[in-house]
Amino acid sequence: MSVVVENLTAAYRPGRPVLREVGLQVDTGEWLGLLGPNGAGKSTLLKAIAGLVSHNGAVAFDGVDSASLPARVRARMVAFVPQEPTMPPGMTVTEYVLLGRTPHLSYLGSETPRDLAAARSALELLDLRGLAGRDVAGLSGGERRRTALARGLAQEAGILLLDEPTGALDIGQGQNALEMIGSVRRERPVTMITAMHDLALAGQFPDRLLLLADGRTVAEGPASAVLTVDYIRDFYQAAVEIVEVNGGVAVVPLRQGTR
Repeated sequence: MSVVVENLTAAYRPGRPVLREVGLQVDTGEWLGLLGPNGAGKSTLLKAIAGLVSHNGAVAFDGVDSASLPARVRARMVAFVPQEPTMPPGMTVTEYVLLGRTPHLSYLGSETPRDLAAARSALELLDLRGLAGRDVAGLSGGERRRTALARGLAQEAGILLLDEPTGALDIGQGQNALEMIGSVRRERPVTMITAMHDLALAGQFPDRLLLLADGRTVAEGPASAVLTVDYIRDFYQAAVEIVEVNGGVAVVPLRQGTR
């Protein structure tokens, strides 16, 4: 399922736009990584695509204007996994993952064998079967991330929006999380847009990157064209070295000055 965004502007307060005439196109099955310094508008862009914040401009899925879609239909097409998911205590991992099936249930309906199978598949894919009966309140940070992603996968939407899926994870957990996200694409076709903070990982996983700054697009393309010394200096105020690795690039921070 493709995503096209045209001239998207969004603001939480009048006269102070967070996004300014942003446009992008993501083909069916493509993985786009959203980059940018804090406050650049990455999370707001994902929420606007998901229909969670008001905006001007157009968002289309497979050529259909998303504004014309009923909320339940849209929820079947787009799954959004927030940076800090709310997990009510007293709910098991399986029960939480089953919430992803809500858009598919009839009003006052209960889960069908198809819904239960979708939840089991998501749990298995993300190596959560051993935690299926555990209370979500007792999960570690990495387990919470995987559980939230499993809920998004159980939704079986054609578009998956992930907000900082490696946030608060250590380097090994972050790498494993993105490896698991990548494995999703091998299981079934899904279009992914992921806001990313870790530039080293961003240079190796998504198919293409888009760099935001001050709510505007400043660069777009393969990692080698977006993760450059100049862009990172200008928009992140950081000194780095760019190293080609595994068909992508790695960003290595450089110490500036001496003690």
